[in-house]
Amino acid sequence: MIPYSGLRLDRASDRRSDPDWIASLRASPGARLLPFWRDRYAPDSEPVGDEVLLGVADGEGVFAVELAEEPASTVDVRSLFGDISAQESATLVYAKALLHWNRNQQFCGACGGGTRPRHGGNVRDCLGCGKELFPRIEPAVIVLVEHEGRALFGRHVRSDRFSTLAGFVDLGESLEDAVRREVAEEAGVAVGDVRYVGSQPWPFPAGLMVAFRAQALSDVIDVDGDELSEAVWLTPEQVRAHHLPRFKDSIGAHLIETWLAAPRDL
Repeated sequence: MIPYSGLRLDRASDRRSDPDWIASLRASPGARLLPFWRDRYAPDSEPVGDEVLLGVADGEGVFAVELAEEPASTVDVRSLFGDISAQESATLVYAKALLHWNRNQQFCGACGGGTRPRHGGNVRDCLGCGKELFPRIEPAVIVLVEHEGRALFGRHVRSDRFSTLAGFVDLGESLEDAVRREVAEEAGVAVGDVRYVGSQPWPFPAGLMVAFRAQALSDVIDVDGDELSEAVWLTPEQVRAHHLPRFKDSIGAHLIETWLAAPRDL
């Protein structure tokens, strides 16, 4: 399973508009509270602060809490990957994302008025103009480009490690067009066939990673120098020698590992 996906929590979208129902969930002794401090999980802290409803699990409400005071210790959610269950990881990154949005949407972008939460923190209303504000997702594509048994990897100007190519989707652009543009812009490689692989919530803070495999039309590389300092074609043996992938919790790791298991072109 792709990390952070497959969350089985019932988000209860059809009942969130009922504050009495949310209050009854919160009043239950079985309600679960996940405390955070500015994007970091604080599992040992008393959960006192602003709360948002994540959903329902086994009939009980699951809430995330933005702590009112800085706790003694916190932990990066990503650092827990592999040490906790897949469901727990997915729940924690969801909690982090929803709290982050509420914390950073205190004012309306249309009129500048203050906002207040509704629907358990999944909507915010502007107190000035009445505009409803909803969480926004920032889609990005990530791609493993293939050519004659090798795969394309780039090294970012601020990194010492190779990775698959990725970039945000522009307005008025399809996902497939974004793949072709990003690969051409960053590595100067022309891409033909593009095949969808899967997607991954990437709430750091609000991304959605959409993964593809693509076929290069040639192996000519011309890096842009702005985002990538280097791009190379690597065989499966070379990929293993570089100890890729570096981060096991990204869909980029899934792309690399599935290619290593069957390294053949589209």
